[in-house]
Amino acid sequence: MTRPSDLVLEVNNIEVIYNKAVQALRGLSLAVPRGQIVALLGSNGAGKSTTLKAISGLLALENGALASGSILFDGLPVAQLAPQQLVRRGLSHVMEGRRVFEDLTVEENLVAASYALTGRSSGRPDARPDYDLVYSYFPRLHERRKGLAGYLSGGEQQMLAIGRALIAEPTLILLDEPSLGLSPRLVEDIFGIIARINAERGTSMLLVEQNATVALAVAHRGYILENGKIVIDGPAELLAGDADVREFYLGMGGAGEARGFKDLKHYKRRKRWLS
Repeated sequence: MTRPSDLVLEVNNIEVIYNKAVQALRGLSLAVPRGQIVALLGSNGAGKSTTLKAISGLLALENGALASGSILFDGLPVAQLAPQQLVRRGLSHVMEGRRVFEDLTVEENLVAASYALTGRSSGRPDARPDYDLVYSYFPRLHERRKGLAGYLSGGEQQMLAIGRALIAEPTLILLDEPSLGLSPRLVEDIFGIIARINAERGTSMLLVEQNATVALAVAHRGYILENGKIVIDGPAELLAGDADVREFYLGMGGAGEARGFKDLKHYKRRKRWLS
């Protein structure tokens, strides 16, 4: 059984509202055990990216607000902290769409991210950015380090986005759709590196993905989100291997009949197989 001290992130019954009227998350709760990868799965519009933005303090940029609930990072409440404060505490957010500085070189992108090491509350005021660490995981970035980020391929930009997060030496990385727009071969490469970073550095991760198969292959635990609510959660291996969960997530019933997410009572009754 996981003790509270073993959790790097606890999200407790949060509700998020946009434009003071539109409710996006409805009593959502999840946890990320220290040193593990947790997958957050769901269809478009389910609230996956909103969950990450609530955790990293970015809601206000989109006229959103945390209406209720609490968020604990390393055991401390952080819902009122600014994004830059969270980064300096060890929380990095790799946003959907990469968001690299296209007019800067690869190297300059990494230098720009190194500000997060300044004033780290974790007790390393003299920490120096470890660019070689990034290049060891992403050798292609070393080859392209003097080139403009805007000329990188989609896969290389995703590598750079993850590399910028690593520069801050995070305790927890939030990853939003790292497979978006990438070829199957590049997806395999990126997720292989994500698994390596977790295994070798013990970095905890909350991974948002629509590609359930690849996400659950690297995750320890998973949550399925629909209409702002968690509907199923459990160990990744169990979620990936259970026929009912695959049917639920893929939206297909027997004999190819389409099935939506509205039949929640059926799955809530069967949630005992996830315990």
